[in-house]
Amino acid sequence: MPRWLPRAMVLALALVACFQLATWGFHQLISLLLNVLIAFFLALAVEPAVSWMAARGMRRGLATGLVFLSILVAAAGFFALLGSMLAGQIATMVEEFPQYLDSVISWINSTLHTHLSRVQVQNNLLRSDWLQKYVQDSANNVLAVSATVLGSLFNLLTVALFSFYFAADGPRLRRALCSVLPPRRQEEVLRAWEIAVAKTGGYLYSRGLMALISGLAHYVLLELMGVPYAPALGMWVGLVSQFIPTIGTYLAGALPILIAFTVDPWHALWVFGFVVIYQQFENYLLQPRITAKTVDIHPAVAFGSVVAGTALMGAVGALIAIPATATLQAFLGAYVKRYAVPDDLRVHGKARRRRAADLLARVRHAAERNEDRPHGKEPAGQDEDPTDRDAAAQQGTPDAG
Repeated sequence: MPRWLPRAMVLALALVACFQLATWGFHQLISLLLNVLIAFFLALAVEPAVSWMAARGMRRGLATGLVFLSILVAAAGFFALLGSMLAGQIATMVEEFPQYLDSVISWINSTLHTHLSRVQVQNNLLRSDWLQKYVQDSANNVLAVSATVLGSLFNLLTVALFSFYFAADGPRLRRALCSVLPPRRQEEVLRAWEIAVAKTGGYLYSRGLMALISGLAHYVLLELMGVPYAPALGMWVGLVSQFIPTIGTYLAGALPILIAFTVDPWHALWVFGFVVIYQQFENYLLQPRITAKTVDIHPAVAFGSVVAGTALMGAVGALIAIPATATLQAFLGAYVKRYAVPDDLRVHGKARRRRAADLLARVRHAAERNEDRPHGKEPAGQDEDPTDRDAAAQQGTPDAG
């Protein structure tokens, strides 16, 4: 046996063991890593406000605390308003449920020529196997639901704590990271950090502005139609449709449609039509103009990044996909060299094609006129080469031209 073979086998086994240990550790810490990633992007989002307060003499920790306190108060107010609305609406629906059931049964009897009654329907529902099984499963899953709620609260506290430290100690953190890098790499890291702050802040700014516009538009519609809780529903539509990617629009529009249906089914139809029309207006007119100077990312790239982020990290990936992609695009744009490309007539409109056709016609006309001119004769004033005239002028001789 060669002398190097035992050492090679031991080294291979050690590498495999290290790989397995690293994989196990990564899977155990993946929840913490996701929380740290969310906290990092949240710190980047509040970095401009914290830096603005710190530049005016306020301590950075106090400025960070004020920003997070404002976010907490706004979130608590929103959920309190939404919770009161849902509680009142659920109570109203429970009180009026017999009337709804009677109207539905009357419509079924008149349409299908049946002879159903409310008592019969209620007895069938209460004695159904699926309802009893659902109640039993819900009772058995109380502990699991409680554990999920406690885990979500712990994750939220972890994200808040890490984001607070990232924002409050931002300059110190950057200095610690750059201290182990050479000067040239330090400049690149600081530049990437500034780009990430600008893109993340611009993304949240644009989303917040679109949420305000969407909330006001839906509030005006619901108020004019007499739908209850119009302010809370407007806030719900604005925030959910903008800050939950891909499915946020459908989640945001479902609740106002349901509340409007309790008032009048035709109101629900009008709300549905308004949601669809406003979504097209936002996608094709409003969003490109607002995000052009903040995020500056193509809609197709944004959609693809959201899909990729969802596939990799679920809801967390969908939430941070757009600012991460915008940051990467802006950072790579500073290092990728671009070249001018001649105009392609298939890309531009009719006006550009018409101008190009006129230019081509003038060029052909000039070429045909030069061909018709007799050989050896030049137009007056051009029988001498310009370089000869320059040479003659330098020698002091009169210009023959």
